[in-house]
Amino acid sequence: MKQNGSRDVDSVFDASFIKAWSTRDSLDSLTGYSDKEARVGRTGRAFGLGYKLHLVIDSKTMLPLACTFASANQNEQKHSLNILEKTKLILKQSAAALKRVIAERQYSDGKLRNDVEEAVIPYRSNQKRDVEGLLRVDKKFRTYGPDDQKEEYHKRPHIEAVYSFLKTQYSLTVNKVRGLGNVASYALFSILCLVLNREAAQNRGRTDKAVSPTYFNT
Repeated sequence: MKQNGSRDVDSVFDASFIKAWSTRDSLDSLTGYSDKEARVGRTGRAFGLGYKLHLVIDSKTMLPLACTFASANQNEQKHSLNILEKTKLILKQSAAALKRVIAERQYSDGKLRNDVEEAVIPYRSNQKRDVEGLLRVDKKFRTYGPDDQKEEYHKRPHIEAVYSFLKTQYSLTVNKVRGLGNVASYALFSILCLVLNREAAQNRGRTDKAVSPTYFNT
């Protein structure tokens, strides 16, 4: 429940693939050889061996709010409610309240929709086929539905930008550790670097350098 005077926050949910430092096991092609906890899962339109970082960001500040880690074969719905509760707890501790969840259709789940004030999540093609006025996205990423929902859904790429920062600027893709715990620790360091970089830029009055780690290293 929203507290008086609390700040409303729109959050964006998404998961991203982290490649394992291992080859596939010749006896079981769905698992890792030197990394037994790694699993084969989707990485875009292909499949790869690794893990997934499930992340939630504030759509306005683009700062991480909560995250969890799992093997790559586990889908987004499996972890959506857990990470939702983490997000609510974090926001409550900072005198804020969750207003919207913005996410891809992989998160289209009745339990999640019922547990938030507003869910800006496209329905999958096999859900409520004959109901008009629902947000949907086609294979070419064109949106259909209420104008207000389409406008909010356009905030979803913000999390793709955050993942890009983590992978290209904060070394998330070059990890050489094995095991879920170690991969999670490595990824958390990348997230921490992003947050500290943003804080340093804010403190120095150089918000234009919020995603430029090289500025503070030279």
